[in-house]
Amino acid sequence: MHQVPTYRFAPSPNGYLHLGHALSACLNFDSAQQANGRFLLRIENIDQTRCRPEFEVAIYEDLAWLGLKWEAPVRRQSEQFAAYRAALARLAEMGLVYPSFESRTEIARLVAEQERSGPWPRDPDGAPLYPGRSRHMDAAEQARRIASGAPYALRLDMTAAIARAPASLTWDETGCGPNGETGVLAAEPAVWGDVVLARKDSPTSYHLSVVIDDAAQGATHVVRGQDLFAATSLHRLLQALLGLPAPTYRHHRLILDADGRKLAKSTGATALCALRGRGVSPAAIRRMVGL
Repeated sequence: MHQVPTYRFAPSPNGYLHLGHALSACLNFDSAQQANGRFLLRIENIDQTRCRPEFEVAIYEDLAWLGLKWEAPVRRQSEQFAAYRAALARLAEMGLVYPSFESRTEIARLVAEQERSGPWPRDPDGAPLYPGRSRHMDAAEQARRIASGAPYALRLDMTAAIARAPASLTWDETGCGPNGETGVLAAEPAVWGDVVLARKDSPTSYHLSVVIDDAAQGATHVVRGQDLFAATSLHRLLQALLGLPAPTYRHHRLILDADGRKLAKSTGATALCALRGRGVSPAAIRRMVGL
């Protein structure tokens, strides 16, 4: 059965969209148009403390101004928590999830102790891998701590997860990674260590929710920035464990600022709505991002 090519753009409403978002959104929309496929929008708002309604409204306004049209209804992550909990429960039933109780400060201290004898490994985002102290805690102690109300994170037991997954785990890359990686690529999820899949006060993480959402929306193609290239290894692992289909991936170049850093909301990248307010046209935006 032929599957309609399906693309998605998935911004977070924790700030205003900038030129980097415009590039990604337009690439997805243009690809869908060229393939006679579908273009979907997803609002990734699991972070209820940073995501705000006015930013979500601005996303719709900016994308419409750029001339993009998407299918209704829009998938909003805050309305999908039951699906994320169900996926997490499946992984737990496989024995692949465990609670860790150390705070970020405690983890930093444990890592510092380990680094007295040499460098401690970091994940692709630069964060130190979890030292794993809670991985072997007995079930009774885990239950006691959870019952006491102690904060915790639910982590993927990476060693057990890799042992459970297919020996050859790959993805099709039609774009390229930071070092030009393209074609059929081998996934290397171990570099992420025992990643957080959820927390006591949040039933999901970006990595878990993105694979659930892509499958639920029928995304056949994932077009996103090279900053998420390394995460694809982890996403392929979760897809394999949960029996989810693997999209074709295309990682695209990033829009950089004058200092060579990728544009980011957190560093004050000029918002699309500000450019619109200055009289910049949608056609000019496309030229600015090299389309």
